[in-house]
Amino acid sequence: MSIPDSNRLERLSGMLKRRGIILPAFEIHGGSKGLYDFGPVGGRLRNRVNQNWIDHWTSMGNITEISCPTVTPFEVLEASGHVGEFSDFMVDCIACGEASRADTLLEDFHSNPDALSKSDLQELFSKHNPKCPSCDSSDWSDITAQNLMFNTTIGAGKSGRQGFLRPETAQGMFTSFQTLYRHNRERLPFGAIQVGKGYRNEISPRQGMIRLREFNMAELEYFIDPEEDSNHDFSKWNISLFKLIPEDGKEISISLEKAVNNGIIRDSTVGFFMGLTYDFLIKVGINPDKLRFRQHESDEMAHYAMDCWDVEIHGSYGWVECVGIAHRGCYDLEAHEKYTGKTLRARREFSEPRNIDIDHWTIDGSVAGPAFRSLAGAVKSAVENLSIDTEFPCHIQLDSGESVTVEPQHIKRNQRTEVVTGEWFIPHVVEPAFGIDRIIWHILDHAYDEVSKGDDLYTVLRLNQSIAPVDYCVFPLFEKDGMGEIAKSINTNLCSKLGIISMYDSSGSIGRRYARADEIGVPFCITVDHQSLEDNTVTLRDRDTGQQKRVSIDSL
Repeated sequence: MSIPDSNRLERLSGMLKRRGIILPAFEIHGGSKGLYDFGPVGGRLRNRVNQNWIDHWTSMGNITEISCPTVTPFEVLEASGHVGEFSDFMVDCIACGEASRADTLLEDFHSNPDALSKSDLQELFSKHNPKCPSCDSSDWSDITAQNLMFNTTIGAGKSGRQGFLRPETAQGMFTSFQTLYRHNRERLPFGAIQVGKGYRNEISPRQGMIRLREFNMAELEYFIDPEEDSNHDFSKWNISLFKLIPEDGKEISISLEKAVNNGIIRDSTVGFFMGLTYDFLIKVGINPDKLRFRQHESDEMAHYAMDCWDVEIHGSYGWVECVGIAHRGCYDLEAHEKYTGKTLRARREFSEPRNIDIDHWTIDGSVAGPAFRSLAGAVKSAVENLSIDTEFPCHIQLDSGESVTVEPQHIKRNQRTEVVTGEWFIPHVVEPAFGIDRIIWHILDHAYDEVSKGDDLYTVLRLNQSIAPVDYCVFPLFEKDGMGEIAKSINTNLCSKLGIISMYDSSGSIGRRYARADEIGVPFCITVDHQSLEDNTVTLRDRDTGQQKRVSIDSL
């Protein structure tokens, strides 16, 4: 029988640290908020969750994994909007100097303070004047915006370029669009995935693995033609009712297909990826009863987003956002195209050729060429973007910043009819973005089980086999009479198998060894005993049922 307890979180955190799963980083030097280690057990758990995530998406057949640098030039993040807008609102405690996120301090006074503007936050802050979590003072500075990116310099000396540690993996996939488009034989839809580190200089990291300064994330950018019917098949989820909180804030239980057809989920590709995200989370061990989808409110969603849903998981810290699934339109590719002048487009072929009337200004090369010389190409591009109603002479500012005057003799009107078979367009993007650390925390939280054995609590980490950091523990009943040698041989043989992790343990009683294995979620334990010496069999024990059976060593 599982025992509910208010101190469960403290015991869970203590076990994770003691067993080398998750623990504060650099602790011998005093540690640093928002930085954690995955230890010898946790590191394998993280890798297996990551691999499950990669396998889940690449099984679709049109999704490719790439890897981009974590150090990102200033220009990339200026184009994406991060330099100007990637900020949180901060207040400083006058009494103790501690910095805090303004919205976090107002969570008891507003349902969604993260969506408030600076002025609205300041008004709410002045009204309620919350206490400092560090010293209980209520003497605060004014609210200011704090950019969350870590600055760095790429290169040395005067040639160094300003850069940042990436706040997300997405931008590398957008800037790689041309390569991805060629790789996928110039056919949409297709996707790119990336698993790796992200960095955000959080104002006040809190709640352990929930808010970190260096974190593990996994993102998928799925490129689609907005004019093409998606025809997604939702039938495999028809027997499941999903917990949705639409924009109006009222929770409903509904099938994905019905939610899409009724317009609650505004885009079918978003709905499809909500289903696939649900499948992944259940597969790695998230309790489906503690999972829901919440739609962003209109004042919370980015101006360019067509729809956005957060996957929230309930655990020891309440409901926590762990995945965001957003229809980002063409914002990202268009932003990088405008900034660089490089084409980030896909080709759409028409069902039948079309006659298109062309009517625009261009330059008369014989006159404009000698007049503008080296600027002639830039002038031509600028003139061809002018409205047909433009009157000349006309003053034009070029992309270089230079201004020129275009006289009537420099230009001519280009009128013609062309037969075209297709057109170039900027693809739209649907992006599921996963916070791997938060997901792992909730996997552990949901798997952590305490069973009463007499006056003691017996801990079992009921992890799914696909992500268990250790597959087998091998025990000799005693390290004598050849039992130790057989156990070591079995352990070595198991470790030699691709994808199998086995541990050898001969310390303490067999009961204590079972307990140590259960505590880190080992699905099966193998015990070599006296009978093993006689008939070449071992005891195979199942973690969740506790049942034991004799099996041949050769069958392992």
